[in-house]
Amino acid sequence: MSELYIVATPIGNLGDMTFRAIETLKSVDVVAAEDTRHTLQLLNHFEIKKPLISCRSQNEQFASEKIIKLLDEGQKVAYASDAGTPGISDPGAILAGLARKAGHNVVPIPGASAFAALASVAGAGGKTLIFEGFLSPKPGRRRSRLRELLATGDAIILYESPFRIVKLLQDIADIDCERRVVVGRELTKLHEEITEGTSKEVLENYSSRSKILGEFAVFISGNKNAKLSEDSSDNISEARYDDR
Repeated sequence: MSELYIVATPIGNLGDMTFRAIETLKSVDVVAAEDTRHTLQLLNHFEIKKPLISCRSQNEQFASEKIIKLLDEGQKVAYASDAGTPGISDPGAILAGLARKAGHNVVPIPGASAFAALASVAGAGGKTLIFEGFLSPKPGRRRSRLRELLATGDAIILYESPFRIVKLLQDIADIDCERRVVVGRELTKLHEEITEGTSKEVLENYSSRSKILGEFAVFISGNKNAKLSEDSSDNISEARYDDR
């Protein structure tokens, strides 16, 4: 039996790397990574030299089996995704599950997460917070799922790219223009920006920008009076059309 360490890494600011994460990366035999080039830069920054093996979303099943063999041989392995905590809208879940099934210890090395970072500053109330990650890029599916999420009345956190952030904000405003929204752009990075307001106000803010860059996390406040509108069935047919 050996150990697989699931290591959280900074989402932008290298100062967020934990002492435990550094010591873990120094102690293992092999580092598995979502992108070996990205993780190599991180290792070089902390003057850590270790063999690297690729384990990304496109090859996670195959790569995980190779990593399990290393664990079977008694080697200790650390896994790091490109940024944040593996398994949260990042690869790592398949590897962790297979390693545990094979009888190896799977050890969390907690740290940065865009989800936790935004939740900590959003001023969320209530006991329930839904993390959905990235919604479908297809407009119909995105709106249909968003309507379901908003109808729960619970707070929600989503991830989005700079190419679709305005479309997402438009969808939120179309469904509930008064719902409170907090958008975190480039969290922990040099140009970090946190924008708050009603979904309509935040949409107007971002729609007026000539250029949008960065990575986004979006907090949507809860509303216990929320319910599906009568036109929700229209979104189902729309989703089917958009998926063609």
